[in-house]
Amino acid sequence: MRQQATVAHLTTQGANASHIADTAVSTWRRVDAALTPIVGPRGVAALFKRSLNLARAAHPGLAAVDDQANEPDAYAALRGALAQQTPAAASAAHDALLLTFRDLLGKLIGAPLTERLLQPVSDSPSSGPAAQDTSP
Repeated sequence: MRQQATVAHLTTQGANASHIADTAVSTWRRVDAALTPIVGPRGVAALFKRSLNLARAAHPGLAAVDDQANEPDAYAALRGALAQQTPAAASAAHDALLLTFRDLLGKLIGAPLTERLLQPVSDSPSSGPAAQDTSP
């Protein structure tokens, strides 16, 4: 997903963890908006919480979010957890969480449908520069 590359790119450009956390939360809010009409808010919340549980094994900084994942704005808790990490750790945690989420969703509904449902997140203007179509 292009957003992952953007967060990693922010890290290489010297962005601080707070900026990375803001970008990550923006991504999650777009994921939520894209999937809520299809799987409902509880479905998105359940996938997010399960993703947190799996990703926190490799990224202990996400453990603080797990306790707050049922709150109305779990993404604010994610922002707080990412902002307290180093930029590289925040980027890696976000990437792992997003990849885990995509994998879980893909196992439930299949990879092609997952890609199609998350396409609006990838195409978002805030996910970085648009790819240029170089086909003839």
